[in-house]
Amino acid sequence: MDDLIRLHYLVTSRKATTVLEMGVGKSTIMFDHALEQNKLKYGDFVNKNLRRSNPFECHSVDNNKEWIEAVKSANPNVKNVTYHYCPCHVTTFNDRISTLYDNLPNICPDLIYLDAPDQYSPIGDVRGISTNHPDRLPMSADILAFEHFLLPGTLIVVDGRTANARFLKTNLQRDWVYYHSVEYDQHFFELKEIPIGVYNKRQIEFCLGPDW
Repeated sequence: MDDLIRLHYLVTSRKATTVLEMGVGKSTIMFDHALEQNKLKYGDFVNKNLRRSNPFECHSVDNNKEWIEAVKSANPNVKNVTYHYCPCHVTTFNDRISTLYDNLPNICPDLIYLDAPDQYSPIGDVRGISTNHPDRLPMSADILAFEHFLLPGTLIVVDGRTANARFLKTNLQRDWVYYHSVEYDQHFFELKEIPIGVYNKRQIEFCLGPDW
């Protein structure tokens, strides 16, 4: 429950507009509620002043179709969530063995929550090595692949997955501020760069404040 409350607070306090969630579950419902609160409070301003093509949307990715259907069936009243079934394979990123989803929603999130895939579900191997072993660890590289499309002010939250977070930290190329909360078992990356143009500057000032 503490983790869910923290995610809700991050979305509402940062006035997040577009969430990319890797791993469908209870967090999906929390994101839906938080985005609904943001939409009610800030919808008019965002639509009139910010260039956000997917305002107040949570796009939730998972490679388990049955689990997606179970969550959808148990929570039929969500308003702001689009579910995406995305198979996942073992592959390489810069010759490092990792996993990538086969397809992702074509959005520009300002908050990313990384909580999937687990180590056992990605398909295949590279030269005999895969994550499907009890001594292996989940190692998603999706964020690295689209890092340079992300806007300054973007926040990444990694739930657990310390080895994966260290992999991201080692390979991310832009000016990210990193913090590991041992108490929460969560990792936070915030893209601290000069705004890209007037619309990004306006979004940062509105969502994160002029002194960000």
